Amino acid sequence: MAAILVFLACLSAFGAAGAWRAADGWTDQLTAEITVQILPGDGRDADADAVAAAEAIARLPGVTGVTALDRAEAERLVSPWLGSADLPEDLPIPRLVAVQINAEAPPATGAIEALLSDEPYEILVDDHQRWEDAVQRAANAVRYFALGLVLLLTVAAAAVVAFAARASLAARWDVAEALHLVGAPDRYVTGLFQERFFFLGLKSGLAGSVAAALAALGLAQAGAASGGLFFVPTLELGWSALLIPPLAALIAALIAALAARSAVSSDLKARWI
Repeated sequence: MAAILVFLACLSAFGAAGAWRAADGWTDQLTAEITVQILPGDGRDADADAVAAAEAIARLPGVTGVTALDRAEAERLVSPWLGSADLPEDLPIPRLVAVQINAEAPPATGAIEALLSDEPYEILVDDHQRWEDAVQRAANAVRYFALGLVLLLTVAAAAVVAFAARASLAARWDVAEALHLVGAPDRYVTGLFQERFFFLGLKSGLAGSVAAALAALGLAQAGAASGGLFFVPTLELGWSALLIPPLAALIAALIAALAARSAVSSDLKARWI
């Protein structure tokens, strides 16, 4: 039972680490990119206008990269709403220019509009500010939900260990009473249980954390192989996630030892007072 709880807690920790990394990626993408829409006009080559706009924007201070997307790429982006069938050639689909900026020293506000104000085509600039607050709230919700689940499972594991320690004391009460009669202090008896449950918790923690690491690795591989399919979850973990299994095993051992000590100590006091 303890190994299962450690497995779930460790897997939740991997999920929290992945959620934290993904949330940072969401906010970084918003703050490090601007989207410019090139509105198609009558008699104009929208693809050529997008390329010309990208070349001009690339010269602005604070711009680190510019990519002009052609009609085929624009159709792919709108296909979830318009379908994947061939669209009419005269359908006015805006061209997009993805502008990567230096988040520490971005271009001045309105610089892109001023730069392209004299061009014969119209533009719309989206700096993603209207999405930033919503994405930040969603990111925080994902982070704290995962951390809350880890905390809940930790408390559940402590409760299970405390119950097991009390059951173990009840089964060996004659030994504890004999030790008490020969003068052994309560801390000696609780120390024996604490040591025993520390190693039991360590074994359970190692088993559960290794199983969780294998499950997380399998989930990450499945997500990478799916090519971004929406029904296959993707788990992206950094190198810091390697610390989760050994930390989970050690924390499980410490929780088991402390829970056993607390439970046995309270039971001894209740019986001998």
